[in-house]
Amino acid sequence: MRERIPRIIKWIYPQRIWEGPEDEKALYLTFDDGPVPGVTPWVLEQLKAYDAKASFFCIGENVEKHPEVFRQVIDAGHVVGNHTYNHLNGWKTPVEEYIQNTIKAREVIDQNLPQGKDIQDPLFRPPYGKIRNVQAKRLQKLGFRIVMWSIVSMDYDLRISPEKCLENVLKNAGPGSIIVFHDSHKAEKNLKQVLPQVLEHYKNAGYNFKALI
Repeated sequence: MRERIPRIIKWIYPQRIWEGPEDEKALYLTFDDGPVPGVTPWVLEQLKAYDAKASFFCIGENVEKHPEVFRQVIDAGHVVGNHTYNHLNGWKTPVEEYIQNTIKAREVIDQNLPQGKDIQDPLFRPPYGKIRNVQAKRLQKLGFRIVMWSIVSMDYDLRISPEKCLENVLKNAGPGSIIVFHDSHKAEKNLKQVLPQVLEHYKNAGYNFKALI
């Protein structure tokens, strides 16, 4: 998986969201694979310390297992999106199974939203970034907005040091960048060293941290 997405890829798939507006100093932090006890609450603490908002792409099964952590994300004012129910690889999954798995995740997410809250235009991020065009088109017809990214921190890669992970972000992120982190146990070691430094660096540089809308 590339740390930064080539512009040609963004040009080929313009219907997908790759970055935010470039005319203001804002970054869009995103967190995949949660909610996870111990990790997601820690992320929420870091974001609160910097008055930062972010977007969390949740696995339906994790929402079902840890509804109290999911509600902490909502209560803190962050945006939640869909990451399938079982973290499926779209390239290896039949179309109908992929769609139904995503719908199942949406149902779980909706059931755990506070009373009266509704997600009108749900965000969806394909696990691994792997989704076939036919799957994407089906989901878009169902009202999902497909969010990709500008930069992957690579925090989940156990072969990469925290220093390299930090470099992946600082070297590539700029106004409007959508950055991928993971609130998972697998990424925890790198995440806990890198996220505070990213928040500190860009806050000092005059950036705001916004959720996708």
